[in-house]
Amino acid sequence: MITAQDACKMNREVCALAPIVPVLVIHDASIARDLAEALVAGGLPALEVTLRTPAALDAIRAMSHVTGGVVGAGTLITPADVKAAKAAGAQFGVSPGATDTLIQACEDEGLPLLAGAATATEAMRMLEKGYDLLKFFPAEASGGAPALKAIGAPLPQIQFCPTGGVNLANAMDYLSLPNVICAGGSWVAPADLVTAKDWAGIESLALEASQLGRT
Repeated sequence: MITAQDACKMNREVCALAPIVPVLVIHDASIARDLAEALVAGGLPALEVTLRTPAALDAIRAMSHVTGGVVGAGTLITPADVKAAKAAGAQFGVSPGATDTLIQACEDEGLPLLAGAATATEAMRMLEKGYDLLKFFPAEASGGAPALKAIGAPLPQIQFCPTGGVNLANAMDYLSLPNVICAGGSWVAPADLVTAKDWAGIESLALEASQLGRT
């Protein structure tokens, strides 16, 4: 069992590890550990494995054993997803939106939830439930950094991790906002490099992303 406040505190610690959280769609669990090790070595220890493929849960299991890494499960939709993710070793959960059922399942399982919100109303509803750290999704389709800046004006007590269309070119537009704690992106593990098992290339992309916003 976990409270909303504890969930947000735990997720803040995860989000503070690096400016970018890799959002990973993994089709082959056999490469998961190598991929995680490359990303962690590059300075991105918080990893989100989306539950969009049959290999996702096995990938989470493999990544959970990587020293220095913190693996979470993305695309949580149902209580069954939450149970399976927690059993596989996920240390945090991410969802595209939020329902009362999903929130309760995460609290019952003790899995800190980073729930998605795209509007001020959705953010306010989560704030009423005690969640002041949210995922802004889909970020670019929802108006991008200007929209998130506008939401932050009347709701400065809420912090966000924008995800969805975030890339190297626009990441700093988000990271420079006072209500953004980190951002999620998939560009640090592109499919071609993963397929080629170019772990050095992925580590290099991770290193570049890990320095965003730092002088």
